[in-house]
Amino acid sequence: MDEQLDKLDLRLLQELQKDGRLTNNELGERIALSPSQCSRRRTRLETEGYIRSYRAYLDREKLGLDMLVVISVTLATHNRDNAQRFSQLINGLPEVLEAYALTGEMDYHLKVATRGLADLSKFVNDVLLPHESVQHVKTSIVLDTLKTFEGFPVRMPGSGHGDSAR
Repeated sequence: MDEQLDKLDLRLLQELQKDGRLTNNELGERIALSPSQCSRRRTRLETEGYIRSYRAYLDREKLGLDMLVVISVTLATHNRDNAQRFSQLINGLPEVLEAYALTGEMDYHLKVATRGLADLSKFVNDVLLPHESVQHVKTSIVLDTLKTFEGFPVRMPGSGHGDSAR
């Protein structure tokens, strides 16, 4: 964490992670700063790249994407060109919500949302498996979501586990 961030910056970041639509007036009330001070801090945090964007989180199931899947992928060969081919494939697939390159037995984990089993089957059999970069695919259907991403832990340096910037 950058040493330039003070407790107020961290509290501002925490509040904006909870609700990016907060006005500077609302934000100021929550962290005990004037709206103009909140505006200046927010602008600085955006300019410095701490705040990358603002977006709406949509309900996957209401959009008809009822199936959430974790797919593990092993590449056919391990070299830079093959990894780039796989990356280009994945970045062009809207079904892939997140993708991680890993150490260990599998090369990648993909978080994928589909409309159901038929769409999942097409995705795996018609898109992933035939691709030249892919050797092996292992699919796991998510039965239940215990926790979803709600923001990064924002703490003061040296604070204990679970402590927030208060």
